Amino acid sequence: MSAMIVPQKLKPGDMVRVIAPSKSLKIVSAPNIAQAIMTLKALGLSVTFSQHAGEFDCFGSSEIKSRVDDLHAAFLDPQVRGILTVLGGYNVNQLIAHLDYDLIQQNPKILCGFSDITALQNAITAKTGLVTYSGPHFSSFGMQKGCEYTLAGFRKMFFEDSQSLALAPAETWSDDAWYLDQENRQFYPNEGFFAIQTGKAEGAILGGNLGTLNLLNGTEYQPVLKNKILFIEEVVGHVSNVDEFDRQLQALSHQPGTDQVRGIVIGRFEKAFGMTPGLLQKIIASKVIFQHIPIASHADFGHTTPIFTFPIGGHCAMDVAETTVALTIQT
Repeated sequence: MSAMIVPQKLKPGDMVRVIAPSKSLKIVSAPNIAQAIMTLKALGLSVTFSQHAGEFDCFGSSEIKSRVDDLHAAFLDPQVRGILTVLGGYNVNQLIAHLDYDLIQQNPKILCGFSDITALQNAITAKTGLVTYSGPHFSSFGMQKGCEYTLAGFRKMFFEDSQSLALAPAETWSDDAWYLDQENRQFYPNEGFFAIQTGKAEGAILGGNLGTLNLLNGTEYQPVLKNKILFIEEVVGHVSNVDEFDRQLQALSHQPGTDQVRGIVIGRFEKAFGMTPGLLQKIIASKVIFQHIPIASHADFGHTTPIFTFPIGGHCAMDVAETTVALTIQT
């Protein structure tokens, strides 16, 4: 594939389209929708919603055709400059075989979200060369407290002309259900990055949610792993979380090209996950294929808040020492 396609930056007055490729907009409360619209308007953006964003079926989602049509319409609409997903879920991989990748490639624009959206983003980047972005959902902008770091990262990625961004840890973090109670929040001091294996590396970024990325394994939509910097995170589930992360990372390690992955950045785990630095080191130590590369964890992306925005298909330089970790990304 030729050079990556980088979508144009946003500017005040631009329109963003909210789509629901996984869970429905109906899941988000009216006050949180209003807050998200207000926050985005404060950034100078106008907000529109896809035709089927509020559809709601027995899976809390909508028909495949509705979601595909909305995504295509967002890319085709010349007034839309950025696309935000409502939130994650479990079924976005239903869409990837139905997408018109030529249409997307010929109408490049920002696509931002995380969690289940990982499969959509990495498939689009793999098939079209379009840089996509792991970052806040539309619903993420409904947060009233503790969102400054997320907003700052969003601005730097999408509004500023600088091509290089050094990632510094947020001052505090949280994993509470903020969307249920905006007033009684619990924040923890951020201890910063944790060095698992030292070294320096540079490469193109791919990844997001680990289990969702693995849904692409063995398909034509799977991104090439060779020479990449992997950004991976995982969320509290219904099984043993630490064991599941170990299993998912093992599955990824069996894919072609993983012997030439250049580095790994791991997002912060929720407290209920039960992961400790010691357990994480043991998991990494069991993956012989990754033992020669720099690996850092406790980065501010994934299912804790706040989060930074990073470009899938963009570039990362990492320098991991015993007591310091430097990460720089470029779009």
